[in-house]
Amino acid sequence: MFSLDELKQTQYFQDVREEARQEGRQEGREEGIEEGRLNKALEAVPRLLALGLSVEQVASALELEVKQVRAIQKGR
Repeated sequence: MFSLDELKQTQYFQDVREEARQEGRQEGREEGIEEGRLNKALEAVPRLLALGLSVEQVASALELEVKQVRAIQKGR
């Protein structure tokens, strides 16, 4: 049986650890991209409402929920 220190030195362990790191980085990038997309959409809401679009049209165009658009419209 391997001790923990010996296990950590195996190539298999090193490969699994590196793969997990890469997956974590990729997930972090994807979350960051999604968060950025959401922030940009939320920033656009007041401008689109000012152009005369309805709450429903804005929500549809920006792929947001109607309640999110209404909350911004009310100044939340």
